[in-house]
Amino acid sequence: KVATRGVTVESQDFCGGAMVRVAAGEPWDAFVAHAIDSGWAGVEALSGIPGCVGSTPVQNVGAYGQEVAQTIARVRTWDRAREEVRTFTAAECDFSYRHSRFKGTPMPPRTTGAEISAALGGFSPRYVVLDVTFQFEVADLSKPIAYADLAKGLGVELGARVPLADAREAVLEQRRRRGMVLDADDPDTWSCGSFFTNPILPTDRMDALVERIHEVAGPDLTPPRFPADDGHEKTSAAWLIDEAGFDKGYGLPGPAGLSTKHVLAVTNRGEARAADVVALAREVRDGVEERFGVRLVNEPVLVGLTL
Repeated sequence: KVATRGVTVESQDFCGGAMVRVAAGEPWDAFVAHAIDSGWAGVEALSGIPGCVGSTPVQNVGAYGQEVAQTIARVRTWDRAREEVRTFTAAECDFSYRHSRFKGTPMPPRTTGAEISAALGGFSPRYVVLDVTFQFEVADLSKPIAYADLAKGLGVELGARVPLADAREAVLEQRRRRGMVLDADDPDTWSCGSFFTNPILPTDRMDALVERIHEVAGPDLTPPRFPADDGHEKTSAAWLIDEAGFDKGYGLPGPAGLSTKHVLAVTNRGEARAADVVALAREVRDGVEERFGVRLVNEPVLVGLTL
């Protein structure tokens, strides 16, 4: 674990915004709260996400209409292959939906890290994030609200801007309702968050998915579809899971189960092993594919296990 701490304001004005360098070991949600207290807009919708700042560019963390790619200016890393510090601009990070070059670049073959990882049956990333520099708008109001349920909870229209603290609290309320804020007394929160990413399909494949759903479930059932980049559309993994017959709380015999609040979360209800979690996730993935012809992709990186 990278345990470095520190938040450094490199510059701040109302024209250029705030350039803020954050050590990789800073707790993410505490930093989001600090950003809101400082009047830095751009990460308020990412409130309540566990983990540290250094992990956010790896996954291109996103929620409720925001993702860190929108505010990251550069990422400083340790290149394990070259054994040197390397800095990447936002454009060089190759950000996409829940992905980046830091998640997708392994150690080269025949290096010590790669050999150890292969022996363990896992993926060994080439880059270790040291710190992340963000460029924020200096403002009292949030970025435009881009998520329908969040706008509804705030009582505003999509695209409206609200006080930063109000946006944060509304996001935390949405996450609590879904069991996505860690609570030691609530087994529904004992998960790694959303286990599957939302499928992004070419428009013709999305049309085919709609036809398949109409064939197997009737003409009145239509999946959510949202525009994505380059002739693609996004649909909802949670909707597909639910309509494939996996209700909230579904579980195989054993201590792993879907959250009773949100079908995207695979939870450990007390004594589950990694194999129990993977078995349940595999059951859900295969069931969705069998019914609708769409293969869900896991969001967590599995080490020593395959789905």
